[in-house]
Amino acid sequence: MLPTLREGDLLLVRHGARVRPGDLVVARFADGTLTVKRAVERRRTSTGGVGWWLLSDNAAEGVDSRHRGPVAEDAVLAVVRLRVWPWPRVGRRLRAR
Repeated sequence: MLPTLREGDLLLVRHGARVRPGDLVVARFADGTLTVKRAVERRRTSTGGVGWWLLSDNAAEGVDSRHRGPVAEDAVLAVVRLRVWPWPRVGRRLRAR
């Protein structure tokens, strides 16, 4: 997720929060991997359920919905509200505006 996040960043998240396009979210891929990605838009999953298309802010690195498809809505666990540490750091905002 560089340049938005770096390894070791401490995040404040809200479980069960309403996801909106542009939000950073904590999600679980089907293989159990926990990840932080940007929610882009709602899409149908391969089973026909509602899901989210999640992308990395650093398209050259990482795995996201371009590789794994939409993530089921119930696998999007929380919305990132704030980077707690380190603060402040110049760079991209957590929420796209």
